[in-house]
Amino acid sequence: MVNKLTNPPQHVMSGSVGLVNSFLQFFSDKLKSITASIVKNTLHPSDSNVHLIIADFTHSTNSLSAFTLTTPTAISDLIVKSNSTSCQLDPTPTVLLKLCVPEVAPFITHMINCSLASGVVPADLKMAAVTPILKKSGLDHLNMGNYRPISNLPFLSKVLERVVASQLRSHLDINGLFEPFQSGFRPAHSTETALLRVVNDILLSMDAGLINILMLLDLSAAFDTVCHEILISRLSDIGITGSALSWLISYISDRKYYITIQGFRSATASLTQGVPQGSVLGPLLFIIYIYPLGDIIRRHGLQFHCYADDIQIYLTTSSDRLSLPDSLTECIRDIKKWMSLNFLKLNDNKTEILLIGSTASAKRIDQSFDVDGIHVKPSSLIRNLGVLFDSTLSFGSHISSLVKNSFFHLRNIARLRSSLTLADAETLIHALITSRLDYCNALLLGLPKKLIARLQYVQNSAARVLTSTRRSAHITPLLHDLHWLPVASRIHFKVLLLTFKALNGLAPQYLSDLLYPYRPARSLRSAELGLLTVPRFRLSTVGGRAFGVNAPQLWNSLPLTLRNTSSVGAFKIQLKTYLFDMHFG
Repeated sequence: MVNKLTNPPQHVMSGSVGLVNSFLQFFSDKLKSITASIVKNTLHPSDSNVHLIIADFTHSTNSLSAFTLTTPTAISDLIVKSNSTSCQLDPTPTVLLKLCVPEVAPFITHMINCSLASGVVPADLKMAAVTPILKKSGLDHLNMGNYRPISNLPFLSKVLERVVASQLRSHLDINGLFEPFQSGFRPAHSTETALLRVVNDILLSMDAGLINILMLLDLSAAFDTVCHEILISRLSDIGITGSALSWLISYISDRKYYITIQGFRSATASLTQGVPQGSVLGPLLFIIYIYPLGDIIRRHGLQFHCYADDIQIYLTTSSDRLSLPDSLTECIRDIKKWMSLNFLKLNDNKTEILLIGSTASAKRIDQSFDVDGIHVKPSSLIRNLGVLFDSTLSFGSHISSLVKNSFFHLRNIARLRSSLTLADAETLIHALITSRLDYCNALLLGLPKKLIARLQYVQNSAARVLTSTRRSAHITPLLHDLHWLPVASRIHFKVLLLTFKALNGLAPQYLSDLLYPYRPARSLRSAELGLLTVPRFRLSTVGGRAFGVNAPQLWNSLPLTLRNTSSVGAFKIQLKTYLFDMHFG
């Protein structure tokens, strides 16, 4: 009942053997078409730009020749902490498997250790069940082009992958082989930390009176076109050798899949390229594969950030310039060449540009541009990792969209509130409403109170629905009794938590780099108070909103005992209590 109201059913095609085989052929042909359109250029060594195109890893001095064998205790912990979702390829439902962990963990551990030691992944764990899902509700459900393949893998495959991913990630961390500005699928990194750094940089340049050019690049089926030979070469370059390399080669080789719809199953097909969709290791292998892109972009003096295959490039220009800088055009040209060499395809039709600055300056260059054959007209609004960016970074449109979507779900919850317990209703509200209010809310720090008030109205309405309280009742006691921090305080909580993590090595380095300890010219007692330097800025509504400016101000306002908290767990508890007392007295 809850699922039906919060996720309206979509029209789907009726399953049949003919349909699943048609989808199998369609997805196969689509991938072949993309691959065929990628032209692998052969560069002559005398090409003056060849160093830009073949930029690659510095060979790792430390090697990972074998994966460390695991233990039943570690496997039990992995199984218990994993989601309970099952795949039709699983012989036993995951829920039942979890009930038998003490009994089955030794056998699963033995299977995993045999795989790690031999460098061979069992064939049964390399099969995927693929279900076509509509890309967006409302699309024509009879058009196969409106579907994306969602891959489901055996549960034990993911357990095995997590064992390997942990060791591979550790090798990359220890040897400094992660792209610093890659935030996808990395511990302590997120879409929020990525956008917080991008927005910080743009706000500071806006504060200096400059125009910012933000370009979002879109790749066509990026995970599916990865060349195995090139990936193996990259793995070798970062020091993966011996049975560890053999295991990874086995993992990406001889994979198979079939299409399934409503119980019907297609014929089985082989995958000769790409990294597995829906897997644990796939995203990590893709990050390794595209590592050279960062070096290429840096050589052109541009700023950038990646979240897996979502790539954004940004740079500044003066407000009196009416064309794009040559550095951007040349950078895109080299990116396209590198992608062609590496069997990746830039989707020109989905490449977007947003000009960000004051309203007056942005309008001065409101025209179409040609970026190395990509014809792009600047957008007034773009969706960047789930957040709507506008040309002045006001986030007004983002908040409007957030309010609209939240009330859609809240109305549905209100319809079934009488059938739910208080605990179940609160869980539903946190899952569908609070999670939306909290998503990337650190970006909203410093926005006008009238915008934050719109989000507060959503939270107030959610509290009334939860407690069945009439609209005329005062909201403050209600929020107090629910122990809910108001929206503005939740924003402060998020920013201060990220600040604490950045100061204690628990956040991305690119956020830590924005914070500087306060060092007075003379030896003063204040130097021992754990204060941060607040950089100078011109406009509180622009530069004053940047994380590197606003976070130190918030941090310095905290009591010394809170700033000196030793653990993140204790800091979160004490910070919530502090903010709660500050608001409710």
